Amino acid sequence: MLEINLSGAKRTATGKKASKTMRKEGVVPCNLYGEKKGENGLPEALAFSVPFSELRKAIYTPNVYVVNLNIDGEKHMAIIKEMQFEPVTDAVLHVDFLEITAEKPIVVGIPVSLKGLAAGVRLGGRMSLSVRQLKVKAPYTQIPEKLEVDVTNLEIGKSIKVGNLSYEGLELVTPAEVVVCSVKMTRAAQAAAAAAAGK
Repeated sequence: MLEINLSGAKRTATGKKASKTMRKEGVVPCNLYGEKKGENGLPEALAFSVPFSELRKAIYTPNVYVVNLNIDGEKHMAIIKEMQFEPVTDAVLHVDFLEITAEKPIVVGIPVSLKGLAAGVRLGGRMSLSVRQLKVKAPYTQIPEKLEVDVTNLEIGKSIKVGNLSYEGLELVTPAEVVVCSVKMTRAAQAAAAAAAGK
């Protein structure tokens, strides 16, 4: 996986009012969840904040990153677990990070990359990518930057499902019946097929 560095500062003020003030100052409130549990047995969060100018490079990208967090000198490795956006402006309201280790498997969505020119596309069909990411489970050290899907032999009217794929060292969490990509018939392909049939 790709790595990115972010620096943040611990925050003592929590709640809606404090978060609103932070966002006005160009800072995004965040939580880091790890192995630490509270008295009730639930995961205990480390509350911190990151300047939006830094955070945007980890958010507005198709890539999935291992984030090297430096929070007031404390170093943590994490992935982005969840993000909240303002529905109208799309501004980042809050980010939850999940602390990771080299041994413990994590579940994360990885971008799909289609490889090759499909047989059906060569005959005039149109490639349709149904999902841009697939969820996988593995230690982060075994997770690639992208998942390549070879479409060379894919014909018109055919599709590739998650169940058709396998990657060494990775468990695919996305359901097996989910269609990843397919080649659809176009008018041009229909006309070519009709012309060929009429010969």
